[in-house]
Parts: sequence; structure tokens; C-alpha cells
Amino acid sequence: MLKVRCELDVEVLALELYELEVTEPRDDFELEVARAMQAARTGEVGDAGRARALYRRFGIDPTRVRPSSEALLRRLKKGEPLPRVNSLVDVANAMSVQLQVPVGLYDLDKVRGDELVVRLGAEGESYTGIGKERVNVAGRICVADGDGACGNPSSDSARTMITTATERAAWMYFLPVTDEDVDRTAELIAVFGRGLVRMAVAPA
Repeated sequence: MLKVRCELDVEVLALELYELEVTEPRDDFELEVARAMQAARTGEVGDAGRARALYRRFGIDPTRVRPSSEALLRRLKKGEPLPRVNSLVDVANAMSVQLQVPVGLYDLDKVRGDELVVRLGAEGESYTGIGKERVNVAGRICVADGDGACGNPSSDSARTMITTATERAAWMYFLPVTDEDVDRTAELIAVFGRGLVRMAVAPA
């Protein structure tokens, strides 16, 4: 069972996804893509100010380093398409845009150790991002395993990224969400990730 320890005064929600069957982007996800695009165009999305406030609490300027949820929203508002990666990451991107909550995804078979820790990055700490160069997390909120940081609310690491080979994953909402949002998340994961969901637990 996934264990998540939080060393910061933040409210994250972590889910363990298992028995996943992640595929290349699915054509039948287009309805959800259209829903996300429509929400972005009409402004019927969550409050982006919550993620900005989270960043400011840790001394990060959210106009220079944007939460992933807001970066996606800005992209859609410009008329650019929602990025399509694979059947699970696509669900995360669609939910993140609509809720305006950053989502982290981590392949649990690539995670080192038996828990994920939400903490501040150490001095000089960084990792290789997905499709990016080094991501600096020094003094910033991040998610770490036994090998060090592997994600933050702006971008995840290449080391623990989700692929079509992923069978177990951690899904992290970096802000509180409603029970209805969790139910909707689980529903989409069941349909498009063909997986099951359970809540992560805090270490004893």
C-alpha cells in the first residue's frame, strides 16, 4: 500500500492506482478533451489563485514558475490543444485544467523505497524533468523517494514518469479537492487507465 508522508503544512491528497493498463492516447477520450477545452474557454474552471497562493507561501513567484494546472490553462486559452501523452497522463491533464489543481503522477515500480515524502527541496537539489533539462527544487515544495526529489507541482521527473508499461502509480493532488472530484478521478482512471484506485495512507 502506498505511504505518503508530508513534512510541510500543506494539504495534499494522494491516491494509489493499481492494475493499470496504460495505452497510447485514446480516441474515445476526445469528449473529455473537449470538456476541458470548453471549460478553459468559458472560464468555468477552479480558482487558479489557490495554486498561486501555495507557491507564494514557499517564496516562489507563480508568474515565473507556473503551477502545471495554470500552465495548461494558459495553453488552452491561447487555442493550443491539450497535450496528449498516454491514457493516464491525459486524464491527469484534463482534471488538472478543470480543477486548477496541480497533479503529480509517479510510476510506483520506479519509485525507490516504501514511501513518498512531500517536503522542501534541499540546497542544490534538482532532477531531470520530462522533456526538459534539470528542474531545480531547492527550497521548493517537492515529492521525493529514497533517491531524492522526483516531482513538484510544476513538473514531474523523467525517472518516475508514466509510460504505457506503468502498472502501479501514485496520483498526487497538491491542493484539497472534493469527494466528488475524487470520485470523478477514480471513474476516469477506471475507464481510460483501466485501473483501480485506493487512498494512500500516512506512515505509522
